[in-house]
Amino acid sequence: MSFEQQFSFVSTLAMMGWIVLIFLPRRWAWLNLISAYFIPIILSAIYSFLIARYFFSAEGGFDTLANVQQLFTYPGAALAGWVHYLAFDLFIGGMIAKQADELGLSRLIQAPILLLTFMFGPLGYLLFATIKPAMLRCRVKDTNTSEGI
Repeated sequence: MSFEQQFSFVSTLAMMGWIVLIFLPRRWAWLNLISAYFIPIILSAIYSFLIARYFFSAEGGFDTLANVQQLFTYPGAALAGWVHYLAFDLFIGGMIAKQADELGLSRLIQAPILLLTFMFGPLGYLLFATIKPAMLRCRVKDTNTSEGI
């Protein structure tokens, strides 16, 4: 399988996970497992294979920006880097969705957060991390109000 075919395969696999995570109902626990765990585990296994196969034979490294650039000029190393992003971002998206559901955050509010996580991983996580404390305060306030405190 060529690097282009591998790229298409892992990208399609990750996209399926994001579609399930963002658009399908989460009342079916097995769907959550597919997008939040199963697909990231498959991607992690592929990543591990790619690292074992290509990382040590590629020139470059992580000690300078120039070495990182050189490392990613090798298709196998670039593909491994891409799979790393796909696996980690989808896993983080799954954790965000799980916590957002537990907080009672509307799916309409979750969708843009998850889309941002899909496109720009850390920015989506940052947005959720800034919203989560406010949601927790609202939950505590609602609990105190309902108990007559």
